[in-house]
Amino acid sequence: MSKHAHDEALKEKFRPDTDAALDREIEDALAGVSLDDLLADKPTNKSVDSAKGLRRGRVMSIDAKDDAVFVDFGGKSQGVAALSQFDKEPSIGQEMDFHVERYDPAEGLLILNKKGAAASNVTWDNLEVGQIVEGVVTGVNKGGLELSVKGMRAFMPAGQVDLYFQPDLNVHLNQKLTAEVTAFDAHAKNLILSRRNVLEREKEEAKQKLMNEIAEGQIRRGTVRSIMDYGAFVDLGGLDGLLHVSELTHRRGVKVSDVVKVGDIVDVKIVRIDKETGKLGLSLKQMMADPWIGAEGKYPVGTPITGRVSRVENFGAFIEVEEGVEGLLPISEISYQRIRHPSEIVKEGDTLRLVILTIDPLAKKMSFSLKQAGPDPWKTVAERYATDMTVDAMVTRVVDFGAFVELEPGLEGLVHISELANNRVKSAGDVVKPGQAVRVRVMDVDPEGRRISLSLKQATPIAPATSGTPVLPNKTKRPQLRGGLDH
Repeated sequence: MSKHAHDEALKEKFRPDTDAALDREIEDALAGVSLDDLLADKPTNKSVDSAKGLRRGRVMSIDAKDDAVFVDFGGKSQGVAALSQFDKEPSIGQEMDFHVERYDPAEGLLILNKKGAAASNVTWDNLEVGQIVEGVVTGVNKGGLELSVKGMRAFMPAGQVDLYFQPDLNVHLNQKLTAEVTAFDAHAKNLILSRRNVLEREKEEAKQKLMNEIAEGQIRRGTVRSIMDYGAFVDLGGLDGLLHVSELTHRRGVKVSDVVKVGDIVDVKIVRIDKETGKLGLSLKQMMADPWIGAEGKYPVGTPITGRVSRVENFGAFIEVEEGVEGLLPISEISYQRIRHPSEIVKEGDTLRLVILTIDPLAKKMSFSLKQAGPDPWKTVAERYATDMTVDAMVTRVVDFGAFVELEPGLEGLVHISELANNRVKSAGDVVKPGQAVRVRVMDVDPEGRRISLSLKQATPIAPATSGTPVLPNKTKRPQLRGGLDH
């Protein structure tokens, strides 16, 4: 009996009577397939081709000596993958995804590649888009990397080398890379690869795994991948989180780049998780001790202290006494003399000797005084200035009702408009100008009220009104205004 007649007899034996339409469907399904092979459940070239792609199988045995992992796909369909493809040895019964590469008729097994592993026997004849291959980097050019894959020349564009921009591709020279086939032309011998696609899949798998493991409050180690004005993005191993600028340090007003750099390895605390969007909020400062804890005992009110000017504003200057502990030096507490702006006395980076005025650890606020750290000129004013004494001074401000005159740093008196001249004065500015040197007579001293009344008309003026800045008589050098500054 011929083989065809034998197959027809087996068909009749193993199936019931059917209608003509079903007969035709069976004929089409069995086209080119021997019924003996079908009953023996042996793969054929056609069945292997249709089975190519991702298939889930169960590990049935492991032969470490022969570098083999045997996989069962159900029925009599079995395959083997190289044990060296696995990061760690799989367990018996474990289900995993595999790519079918070919069928080995001698062994009766499907030759497999673990998902993500490189194909072991790739040629121009069996290349496929999406296939994972291994290649050695043989050269670097302006556009990317040149590789050799099983003797085949390949190219990897610079943008497909990594997940993140790499300024120097030479670090990959002579290295073995795992990549995905994105395009090829067997006739022209062109092969284009992407390592980035492989890394993206690995990152996504790691991300899903990590999302199932992480919880708020956990401490995780990560790598700073990018820096923005508002914070830094940290890769925790497949999952990126935002380290906001407010969570970098206990110090205020810092720039992100002052604290972390791209590539830094940092331990961060997970403070927020959004399972729906996959976004994480991270904190670096919560890994540190809060410097405000116990600050009230460490910095009691009235204590002299040294601090550094961290920034200057119109209303005062912020002073840092230690990292994370900062307070305000109000403009009114900078000097006993009147100033228009704190920068007249202090500047960023100055080290000052101060006195603590207030402290509130819960609100994380402190206030300081610079002028109270030095001698108060008003305490001994009566010892230096007596009624009817004539002194040299300088006009600091002109107002509607008169002019303020500085007798010494931090000590001002008022010349009322009625005491500017013997004749009637419509405007104080008609008689004196700011910066003008004058000679005045002391009319009254009130230390408690911190007031001195002066007269210009009852003293002999030593210089006419001028818009320039004259030299004060009887004073070779004006006292420095930065009382309390440590240099």
